[in-house]
Formats: sequence, C-alpha cells, structure tokens
Amino acid sequence: MDTSTILYITLALFAALGFSFFQYLYKKPHRSRKDYIFFSLRALAVFLVLLILINPKITSVDYEIDKTELILLTDNSQSISYLNERDRIRDISESIAANDRINSNFEVNRLYFGDRVALNDSLNFSAAQTDIYAALTETEDTFSNRNSVVILLSDGNQSLGRDFRYYKKGTGTDIFPVIIGDTTRYKDLSIERINVNRYAFLNNRFPVEVFLNYSGSEEIEANFNIRSGETVVYKQSLKFSKDSQSAVVRTELPVNSLGIKTYTVEIEKLSAEKNVVNNEQKFAIEVIDERTSVLILSDISHPDLGALQKAIASNQQRSVDIKYLSDKNFKLSDYQLVILYQVNRKFNNEIAEILEKDLNYLMITGSKTDWNYLNALDLGYSKNATSQPQEIFPVYNPVFSSFQFEDIGFNDFPPLVDKFGQLQIDENRFNIMLFQELQGVETGEPLMGVTQDMPKSGFVFGENIWRWRAKSFLDNRSFEEFDNFIGKLVQNLASKRSRQRLTIDADNFYYANQNVIISAQYFDENYQFDSGANLKVTISNKETEEDFTSDLVLKNNFYQFDGGDLEPGEYNYDINVKGKSIARSGTFGVIEYNSEQQFVSSNLSGMQSFANNNSATLYHPDMVEDLVNTLLTDDKYKPVQKSRQKTVPLIDWYYLLFILILVLAAEWFYRKYLGLI
Repeated sequence: MDTSTILYITLALFAALGFSFFQYLYKKPHRSRKDYIFFSLRALAVFLVLLILINPKITSVDYEIDKTELILLTDNSQSISYLNERDRIRDISESIAANDRINSNFEVNRLYFGDRVALNDSLNFSAAQTDIYAALTETEDTFSNRNSVVILLSDGNQSLGRDFRYYKKGTGTDIFPVIIGDTTRYKDLSIERINVNRYAFLNNRFPVEVFLNYSGSEEIEANFNIRSGETVVYKQSLKFSKDSQSAVVRTELPVNSLGIKTYTVEIEKLSAEKNVVNNEQKFAIEVIDERTSVLILSDISHPDLGALQKAIASNQQRSVDIKYLSDKNFKLSDYQLVILYQVNRKFNNEIAEILEKDLNYLMITGSKTDWNYLNALDLGYSKNATSQPQEIFPVYNPVFSSFQFEDIGFNDFPPLVDKFGQLQIDENRFNIMLFQELQGVETGEPLMGVTQDMPKSGFVFGENIWRWRAKSFLDNRSFEEFDNFIGKLVQNLASKRSRQRLTIDADNFYYANQNVIISAQYFDENYQFDSGANLKVTISNKETEEDFTSDLVLKNNFYQFDGGDLEPGEYNYDINVKGKSIARSGTFGVIEYNSEQQFVSSNLSGMQSFANNNSATLYHPDMVEDLVNTLLTDDKYKPVQKSRQKTVPLIDWYYLLFILILVLAAEWFYRKYLGLI
C-alpha cells in the first residue's frame, strides 16, 4: 500500500471522527451514554463509506512448497511371480515409498501395470499380459503438466504392445529403470510364435509357420513335432548352436473333418532346462466347407480393382476374380457376389442377368460412370450428374444396424472421387454405412450403403478406395482393419439368407488370458435396431457342465458380453431375448496359453537398450540405495519454495458492505428503541 493511500485513509478517519463529533458531541454540556453510542456508530459508518470510495488495494503473499512428482511404476504381471521375484519387487517398492527423506522431497505416487496402468491397494501379480510401452506412455501423459521422475520396476519381459526399448521420454520427465529378477542367460528352447490362418477348408491343407528360439552356446539337436490329440501329424529334427539360435518350421497339414481342430506344437525339452512351459504351445483352426466366390467386373483398369481383390482375398473363405467386359470365360451365376465397377451401357447384358436372376451385387461409381444409364436402371438411387468431378470425404454412421463394423478412422481417410451432381435415394430401401462430406460440410447424402431386403445389393459412390487401404496401413502398419471392414461388407452382401432379428458375432476359439467377447444385434419387427431389449447369455463348459448367466451390455449399436479370461476348454453359449421367443446358440473353444510363462529370466538386454535410449542408468536391486541417493542429492529434484503475491481491491471485499449495512441498521434500531424515529 503506497503512502498516498495511507494518507487518504488517515484523512478519512479524521473526517469521519470530526463529522460525528460536531454532529453529536460538539457544544453539548451534558453528554449522555447514547450520545457516545451515536458518535461511534456514525463515525464508523462514515469511515467505511469513505474507505470504500478510496478503494485501497490489499496485497498478500502466500508461500507453498513445490515438490517433484515421483512415480513408482511397478510391474504387476504374472511373469514376476513365475520368476519368484514377488517379495523382492514388493520390498523395493515399499522401501522407496516409505523413505522419509524421499517423502519430504517428492510427491510419491504408486502405480502398477500389466496390460494397463492401475492404482491398486497392493501388488498381486495377476496381470496376464505386460505392456511396458503403454504403461510408460499413460504415466507420462497423466503427469505431463509437472516435472516428474519415473522409477520403472520391471523384469523387462513384455508380451503385448509396442517394443518398450524404443520408448523416448518427454521433456520434464526423468526415468530410472530398475531390473528385477535373474539376468543370467540359461540354456533354453522355446516356441516364439505360431502363424496360422483361422480357417481351413475341408479336404484341403493349411499352412503352419512356427518360430523357435535357442538360448545357449552348446550344439544341440532337438525333435520338433505337431500333434492332433495323441496323433503326431508332423515331425522334424532341428539343430541349434551358438551361431544358429533360431529356426523356422513351415509345413502344411491336412484336414478331413469339419469343426474346430486343436493342435499342439512341441519342441523337445533339454536336460536341466529351467523353463519347460515355453516348449509347448497350442493353436486351433476352424474347418469349413463353404467358400464365397466374388467377381469384380469392370470395363477399365484401375488400382481399386487390385485393392478390393487383396482385401477380400485376405480371408481364406473367399476367392476373387477380376474380369473385364471383353472377357467371355465367366458365368455370373457361379459367384455369390458381383462387384460392378463404374458401369456404362456396355454392362447392359450383365446387369440385365443380375436383375433377372436376383443376384447379389455391389455398385461402385466414379469419374468414368455413365450416370444417365445408371439412372435408367431404377436401382433406388439417381444423380443429375455433370462431367465435373468432386472429392467426397467419408463420415461414419454410428447408428448403422445391418451388421456390426467399427469406425476405422474414416474421418481421416482421403476423399473418393465421383461426378458432381445432386443425389436422390430411396431411404426406406437402404441402410447407410457412410455419409458424404463436401468441402468440410456434412451433406447428409449417402456414400456407402446396403439394402435391407433380399436380394442383397449395395453401393459406393466414389472411386479411389485403394487410397483408404493405403491410409489404413500407414496408420496401423497393417491392412487388417481395412480388410476386415471390406470383408464384413462382402459377407453381408454375399449372404443368401434372409435377415434375422437376432444376429451373433463371436469367434470360434479364443486363447487363454484373452477376453471372450460375444456381440449381438437385436431388431424389432420392422428390422430397426432395438436399443431397449434385454439380452441374456448362458455360458456352459462342456467338460465340467458348469454354467453361468450374464446380461449383454448395450454398446453403440450392438450388445456385448465380455466373459474375461475363461478356463481352457470347450463351451456352449445360448443368447435369448427376454420376453421374446427368439434365441441363438453356438460353441467356442478356449485354448490354453499363457504368454507370461514363456520367459526364463529377466530381459537384461531390453532394459539396457531402454536405459541407453533415454540417457538413463540401469539399476539392479542391490543399487537401489544409490538410486535413492541420486534422487536426494541432485539439485534439480530439490523442493522449491514458491511465493504467490495477491493484490485485491478493497471494493472486492463484499463483507465490508455487510458491516456498513449492519452499522447503519444498528443506529436505526437504536433510534427506534429510544423513540427518536
């Protein structure tokens, strides 16, 4: 508060006292008690009024201690338990968290992780998978607004997600990795990975690819075999040495009966091998006897043709042929679905046959499409097209209900190209999957859709869908998401069955420690998705005959059951709609496999690479005291006292107004009491 303000307040005080003095005490020979009370109340009231008019600024200073965040990020996965390191990692975590000097210098937070980060009361080492990269990313995002120190307590064995060795810490975060467990490399043979298709065709052969690893320096020879039940269907002798520590076995196995077939892959156990769990692994396939044939018919060459062929053929249940109008060696009736690419009048005979025989088809338009011819076909849509092309961006329709498909990032996909013009469509005939966006405006016009009745047909109003497949690969390093999307579209359009009110989407087998997910859709009598239904599922184990019932939870435009990780075995499931005589049933298998049991020791090389990549020192359990000393002696981790100066104008002190009102009210009531009013 400056000198002039103090002077004004002093003058205000004297003015208030002087004014009240002359009003109540001046030239009064006999001053009573009430005169002094009136003098005091009036002086205080006048002073408060003048003080508010002067409005001095009051400055206050608050002090606070700013501590660095210390996050104890502890591995809570089953691999810690299998390596017998539960007590050690728990003792290290608790000793750091309970250190008085650490607590006086840091804000300590304890997080645990397996496949995701969690805040638990205690370590239980029950996580079935380990994702170190995701744990580090989520932790840094959570504490991104403050300087933080992350102490990573882990064995470095990761079974899920991106390779944590290439994780790069952000600005303001320091990481101190501590490796837990035995870092000695033991002699070990292991099955690293099995690549196999999910489906095989009856009376055919399916490929199997197995990757094997050897840890050791001696030359050894081991027997490898694949069993179906007790029958050995393939065997091979393999040699390993210090210079040859991996092998790949590729073979094809026959299938002669329908259903889910489970196989066991084995590599011979070495003498004194510490971990024999990773010498055996199971896989399963579903043997089917149906194959969907798809024809792509075009009059022009275009990259879309190859992209569609690869996307559809990625599922081994489907075969795809690309034919041009000039070809004569094909029959439309041999295919369950015909994709008509950018039609013109040359397609007249083929389209006439499709419409006459009620064949399923998908219409794809583009810059070469003859819309005048297409309009004349009366297929439920028409466009007053010009020769000018236009770019069309996709917009995902979350309430699409013909079948279940996820948003694979459509809003970020590049545009398709079609002729410019106003589109007319029969909305009662089609269920829209994607809408159009033109120049940043969502028009509400359809871009992709399918019919709701038989025969099945669909449309895509735009060419260059190959760019969508390329963009999906850039985003995910895989074509899988896009190919699955196209696969579900083809599966729906190629179906000869009439639409069912209750549809089920479930895998035929799951791996142990993988959540068993079953999805369902229920439609009312008008085949509109019913979001108010009550769906229940009953799961029963074929071997133990134990069962349980659960509700399906509404999620967007479908219902979902998450059974968690069930015990290995064969299961039946029944889904019914409460109050309706509508139900569906099926079977699935759970195959025994635990990725956390595949490790024989700690991942020293991975943790060291991670430390080097982040300019950090890798600590061992016997170096924890050094780690604590480093944290306590480094000046950049010292607590900092911060002062915060706060200046508030007196007029903002609203309670002064209440005091003024109270003083004036007290004077009024006192005058009333004395009968002066």
